[in-house]
Amino acid sequence: KTQTFFPYKILHVLFYYTELQQNTSTLVCLANGGFPSSWTLGWKVPCSCSSLEVSHSPKILGADGHYSWSSTLRLTADQWRKAGSVSCEATLNGQSPVTQSLDPESC
Repeated sequence: KTQTFFPYKILHVLFYYTELQQNTSTLVCLANGGFPSSWTLGWKVPCSCSSLEVSHSPKILGADGHYSWSSTLRLTADQWRKAGSVSCEATLNGQSPVTQSLDPESC
């Protein structure tokens, strides 16, 4: 049986918060050390925010045989305040998701 694991150290799901423009925030979720490659990253934003921009990088296979992923969420400062907290979630079918959250006050 193939062993399945995800960077429980990922979980430095790392967030980078930047004001690219006066009204835009960008959050980047980084996850590394996972296996197999079918883990996915997604965002949970607890507001009925429209037009959130999400992008995903291709997975990267490291020299150690483990994978790394990243996902970027862009939202307005108003959406960020309304959400109160944003979470990045790593999921694999049949496994418990691994989640990391960030709120505007911690930035």
